[in-house]
Amino acid sequence: MSKYDLDGDQTHFQPGSDDRVLANKLGITDPEEMDDAELHLLEQLYERVVMEQLPTGAIDTKLIKGWHRQWLLPIYAWAGEERSVNLAKDGFQFAAAQQIPVLLKTLDRDFLAKRTPCANLDGEALIEAIATVHVEFILVHPFREGNGRISRLLADVMAVQAGYGTLDYSSWDANKLAYISAIHSGLECDYEPMMEWVEKALSAS
Repeated sequence: MSKYDLDGDQTHFQPGSDDRVLANKLGITDPEEMDDAELHLLEQLYERVVMEQLPTGAIDTKLIKGWHRQWLLPIYAWAGEERSVNLAKDGFQFAAAQQIPVLLKTLDRDFLAKRTPCANLDGEALIEAIATVHVEFILVHPFREGNGRISRLLADVMAVQAGYGTLDYSSWDANKLAYISAIHSGLECDYEPMMEWVEKALSAS
């Protein structure tokens, strides 16, 4: 992960963490302890969203922001807010922070509104819907932290809406370079590489 542009409280690190842990409400300075805390809260979020409060209508970015807030607000003051810093990973620059409000409107109008809810989609249509939404969400990377995990929750909700189980992401994790390449293909509106990975994850679920 690259260094972040210095802009606002989303850039602050927890004192004593050697700039390895973002400033947080729990005073955590160890990255592994933070990973454990975030995972514990993510499991609770899955229980609420997938098992208890599965949305039956269209998903929008307001709802997704709410998921992010429910998940990370016990840890970060900015949970649920759009990121205010530019972000790059492995040399790839995600959307500029100042573009995020406009890009989220596009995500709502051109992708989420057209691809959700997924209740009546057959397998091929569901794979295309999940792949397209996943790529577009990742390219925007709207949050300071947790974009990948929220994107997987979104994919899982779409799958469960269609009557499937949650996806098995082990093939993605075992082939990270190919997965990242599939995301990059979305820059040219080519979603077929990502469709292949979604099909693997869906068939293994």
